[in-house]
Amino acid sequence: MFAWQNNEEGTFQLPGLTLKPVEMNYDIVKFDLDLALSETNGEIVGGLSYSTALFDRPTIERHVGYLQTMLQKMLNDVTQSITTVDILSSFENELLLQTWNATNMPYPDHLCIHQIFEIQVAQSPDAIAVVYEDQTLTYRELNARANHLTLQLCESGVRHGDLIATLFKRSFELVSTQLAILKIGAAYVPIDPKAPVDRQAFIINDCAAVLLITDEYMQVPTTIQTPLIRLAANYGGEMNMTYEAVQNTSYWTCSSLDTAYVMYTSGSTGIPKGVLVPHRAIARLVINNGYTNIGPHDRVAFAANPAFDASTFEVWAPLLNGGRAVIIDADTFTDSHRLEMALDRHQVTALFLTPVLFNQFVVSIGPALAKLRYLICGGDQASLESFTTLLKYGGPEHLINGYGPTETTTFATTYEVTGINDQQDRLPIGRPISNTTVYVLDQYCKPVPLGSEGELYIGGNGVANGYLNRPTLTAERFIPDPFSKQADARMYRTGDLVRFLPDGNLVFVSRNDGQVKIRGFRIELGEIEARIVEHPLVRETIVVAVGADSDKRLIAYVVADDVVQLAQLIRDHLAHALPEYMIPTAFVRLDVLPLTPNGKIDRHALPEPERDDFASQGYEAPQGEMEKVLATIWADILKIEKIGRHDNFFMLGGHSLLAMRLMNRISSLGMRLQLSALFTSQTLSELASILATQFVQENQYFDPITPASRDGVLPLSFSQQRLWLLSQMEGTNDTYHMPMAFRLQGTLDRDAWKRALDTMFSRHESLRSTFVNVEGQPQVRILPSEPGLPMLTHDLRGELEIDAQLNELSKLEASAPFDLEKGPLIRSRLIQVAGDEH
Repeated sequence: MFAWQNNEEGTFQLPGLTLKPVEMNYDIVKFDLDLALSETNGEIVGGLSYSTALFDRPTIERHVGYLQTMLQKMLNDVTQSITTVDILSSFENELLLQTWNATNMPYPDHLCIHQIFEIQVAQSPDAIAVVYEDQTLTYRELNARANHLTLQLCESGVRHGDLIATLFKRSFELVSTQLAILKIGAAYVPIDPKAPVDRQAFIINDCAAVLLITDEYMQVPTTIQTPLIRLAANYGGEMNMTYEAVQNTSYWTCSSLDTAYVMYTSGSTGIPKGVLVPHRAIARLVINNGYTNIGPHDRVAFAANPAFDASTFEVWAPLLNGGRAVIIDADTFTDSHRLEMALDRHQVTALFLTPVLFNQFVVSIGPALAKLRYLICGGDQASLESFTTLLKYGGPEHLINGYGPTETTTFATTYEVTGINDQQDRLPIGRPISNTTVYVLDQYCKPVPLGSEGELYIGGNGVANGYLNRPTLTAERFIPDPFSKQADARMYRTGDLVRFLPDGNLVFVSRNDGQVKIRGFRIELGEIEARIVEHPLVRETIVVAVGADSDKRLIAYVVADDVVQLAQLIRDHLAHALPEYMIPTAFVRLDVLPLTPNGKIDRHALPEPERDDFASQGYEAPQGEMEKVLATIWADILKIEKIGRHDNFFMLGGHSLLAMRLMNRISSLGMRLQLSALFTSQTLSELASILATQFVQENQYFDPITPASRDGVLPLSFSQQRLWLLSQMEGTNDTYHMPMAFRLQGTLDRDAWKRALDTMFSRHESLRSTFVNVEGQPQVRILPSEPGLPMLTHDLRGELEIDAQLNELSKLEASAPFDLEKGPLIRSRLIQVAGDEH
């Protein structure tokens, strides 16, 4: 409250009396802040009252100083605009802009990533660089593999500055490929293996990748024209090429300012945008960074999606510091018990977790997390309760809350958590890491007073080179840094609203646009809205994020035709273009979007989703005690009031992280269920049936395992169930084909060749297995070994364009569908191209 009293004072005279105002110590205030001023005898006088529950005296005294400074500067120059008045003292300006940004630390900012890696190769060539389960690669071996591929890239015509798309799961091949690409002076563009093929194709085409490199079996978009290289599992493993062999190529150029990789993030216009991250930004992230001290003794978990920027830290922190990267596959990472065993087996010292996973793993394997040297949580607001619980276990040696957008290379600020006090409602995001600057500015790019809310700008060597092919957006978000002594320095405008604490730590407040964080992924709601309105039934839409922290989910409100299963139709449409974490949980149909009197969308008038707004089946009440218990758990986890026995967990908005939470809830009831069971039995009734049969009581007796008869039908193994289920959902395709081709030089005994194949076919029942439907359930039927393995023969001797025909026959063989019911599920072709060559 601001009260200004400028009425003329009257005179009040009493005979023999003199009246003077007395200042009263009145401790009750009616407003949070009450400034009362009046004009008396040519002076302005008054007082300031404040709520001690909200403000302390130093804060109030500081704000009084701002007011005095502003008034003095206005008097000094009455012509200046009020927006240009700097109300901060020189001391506070120096504190906010210089003292708290004194983060310069030495690191090899002049070297490229592969050059720093080569230093580690020279220092400890036989140390283990990467490990996956029982397999390892030393620094020498990893370097040899990368060198081998680098030479192939040179021969393929790759040049400095080219972009090369990589499509891998976490693997040795992924790491060696990224190294090879950097060695030739190109940049890698990681593609999410789980992303829809349309999105994969868009990224590959948008970045104009000169090559796509993947493994032997990965499905790639069929619509792209980009040349493809498929790497065998042991590609380059037999090589021992030296660094000089690569260095002597004519294409060897390098600058630490060059782009090392392009990471695509969500875009507000519906189009993903590629962030250009230079070499020096990666080095600044992992070397002498101010929040970790990774060394040869450390083993860092590589558990993030390769297209998620946390993988930058997970791969390069160990490899540029002589440590060990421990690959943890997705199946292990989403099963808390398997993860606990992996952490112990490989003696992992450093792990990154998104808040959703952090909250869940603290509950399920908290003591194991407490043994880590570094545990970093980042990507969104984590639960204070989870941090408190983990600290009660003794806590990791360093428990870190990290913050940073992709545009500033993974982490910009960090906060080491040593305790939680009762007054905290959220954790700080901390101070800038080494060689990073942070500014909290107003709309005019001026520092806001200490403790005031403003937009966060980030400068320093972690700032990206901009957006690929988006000059306008780059100019808007990457602007000159007026506070840096470097003439060409730029800072990134984050769109995050923050404030400084008195100790110099930052606290995140909110976003100032339509960007949200879902399960650690930063997404633009506008991109989802743009995809939804592409559906012919939808005329308008708005997408909102509801819930807090790990319970946050997306709800889409659509103005659309009233059709049956609308939610399912839109969900299916989005599945072709958006990753799973960007697909809304529910789709609420409206006749019109509600508006406020000034014509804006009235978000408070948007209704809560009802059952029909989810991709649910016709409702049938749960039956039996197990289904009822499971329905209660689903309702709580999915935030849906009514669950039917035929509803599908994933169609109702479930995902792998919620599935882990479901597994934990089931375990608390004394039952053990593998996460894989949910992916094969996705409806409530199916999962309840499995739980009912798998419920194990103490001293339960198990019958001995005896061989089953091969004369009839047999049940499917788990892997067979999964493939059969996928074939029913997606139709028969070549996704899981395993084609192999061999070139035979010399005299071939065709009869001996055929007998060898027939013997193999007879020996292995899995090659003779077919899948038949028996009363609605898949069963295995094993074919007889006679008449042997089918083999087609072709004779191309004397034909024109033999290579072209050979390629066409190979493609035909590799892509032709199998009949799962008739079989067999293996076949061969023998093609003769010359007298002694097949």
